[in-house]
Amino acid sequence: MQILLTIISFLFGLGFLIAIHEFGHYFIAKLCNVKVLRFSLGFGKPLWSRRLGSDQTEWVVATWPLGGYVKMLDERESAVEVTEVDRAFNRKAVWQKFLIVLAGPVANLALAIILYMSLFLNGVPELTAKIGDPLPNTPAAHAGFKTEDVVKTVNDIAIQSWQDFRWAILELALQKQEASVGVTNADGIHQYKKVDLSGLTEQEFDKDVLVQLGFNRFRIDVPAIIGQVNPRSPAEVSGLLPGDKIVRINDSSISAWQDVVKIIRESPDQRLQFELERTGGVQLIQITPEMISTRGETYGRIGAGPLIDQKILSSDTIIVSYDMSESAKKAFLKTYQTAIFSLRMMGKMISGEISLRNLSGPVTIADYAGQSAQQGWIPYIMFLALVSISLGVLNLLPIPLLDGGHLMYYLFEFLSGKPVPENIIEASQKIGLMVLVLLMSLSLFNDINRLIGY
Repeated sequence: MQILLTIISFLFGLGFLIAIHEFGHYFIAKLCNVKVLRFSLGFGKPLWSRRLGSDQTEWVVATWPLGGYVKMLDERESAVEVTEVDRAFNRKAVWQKFLIVLAGPVANLALAIILYMSLFLNGVPELTAKIGDPLPNTPAAHAGFKTEDVVKTVNDIAIQSWQDFRWAILELALQKQEASVGVTNADGIHQYKKVDLSGLTEQEFDKDVLVQLGFNRFRIDVPAIIGQVNPRSPAEVSGLLPGDKIVRINDSSISAWQDVVKIIRESPDQRLQFELERTGGVQLIQITPEMISTRGETYGRIGAGPLIDQKILSSDTIIVSYDMSESAKKAFLKTYQTAIFSLRMMGKMISGEISLRNLSGPVTIADYAGQSAQQGWIPYIMFLALVSISLGVLNLLPIPLLDGGHLMYYLFEFLSGKPVPENIIEASQKIGLMVLVLLMSLSLFNDINRLIGY
C-alpha cells in the first residue's frame, strides 16, 4: 500500500507541476497569437490524445512522465501555409518569444506562491523553536545556549518555529556569516547570543546544520510505550506489540522514549534484550536493530514508534497562520528565499564547497512524495511547492535545451539585432544535452547510493 501511495503521489505531483509549467508556455503563446500544434505531458509514444479548440491543438499524455513540451507553429521545423505565417513562433518579436519561454518557469514559481499562501491562510502546524541542552564543545555550547531557551530572532529576523530557525541558520551558514540569536530563557529574560558559522565544512552541510552546530531541540519526555510497529521490521519479527511498555534494555533502565532511541541508534547489528510490561505481566524479547548507513553515518533501527499523547504533541507545536495580505507577503518571500537558496546550493556544488551527493533524482523525489502524502495534505502541498520552485529555478539555468538556454539566445538577439546562427545553436544544444545527461546520471547514482545505504 505504501509503495502504491508513493507511485500515485509522485506521478500526480510531477504531472501536475509539469502541466502548470507547460500551460505557462501555452497561455502566453496564445496571448501572442502563436498557433499551438501540440501540448504534451511526457515524452515518447502517446498513451492518450485529443484534438480540441479552433486550432485543433493535439493534447497528449505520453509514455515517459519526466517532462513535457508545447509544440508551436514554426517555419524552421516545417512548411507553414501563407495564411498562417503571422502565427508562426519564429515570426514573433524577440520580446514575445522571450515572454513565451519565460512563462514556464514563472508559472512554477507562481504556483509555489499560491500553494504557500493557501497554507499560511489555513495555518501550518510547526515545531516550537525551543532549544534543549546543546552538545558539549560545539558552537552552540560555546555561545552559552541553555535548555528551554526559546528562539525569537536570528539577525533581527523574527522566528516562530524550529523550521524558521533551521532555515535562517542555514542561509547564514552558506554565507559564512555570524548569527546573532535572540532568545528568551526559562526565567523570561531576553538575551542575544552569537554563533560562529564560519567553521562548517562541506561534509557538515550534507547533514542537519543545526545538529552540526550543537543545537538540540527541546523535547518533552514521551513515555516508552509502543504505538506502531512497521511490517517485516526487526520489531515485528521479534514479537514487539503496540501497547508494550519498555522498562529496560539490557542493563539500562528506560524512563522515556528518547532513552530507547539512543540505545537502538548506538547498537546496529547488536542483539538487545528488551524487558517489557505487557497486559500486567513482564515479557523478555530480543531484538537486533538493523544497520542503516546513509551519507557516512551508521546507526541502528528496529522499525517501531512511540504512542503519542495528542496533548503532549499539541504543547510541542505551534499553528502558524496569517491574514490574506500577510500570507501573500510570506508566500512571496518564502518562494523567493527558497529559489535564491537553491541557486546558492547549485553554485556551491559547482565550486566544490558542497558535495554533489546533495543532488537528488526521481527516486528520491518519489520517496519524499510518498512520505509527505502519508503524513497528510499539508506536508504534501509543502512538497509540491518546493519541487515547483526547484523546477522553475532549474529551467532558468542558462543551459541549452532548457528554457534558460533559449532565453540566452533571445537576449543575444535583442542586444545584437540578429538571431543566433543555427550552427551555434545546434552545437550548444549538443553540449547542453551532454550536461543534462551528466546531471541525470549523477542524480540517479545518488538515488541508488541512498537506496543501498551508502
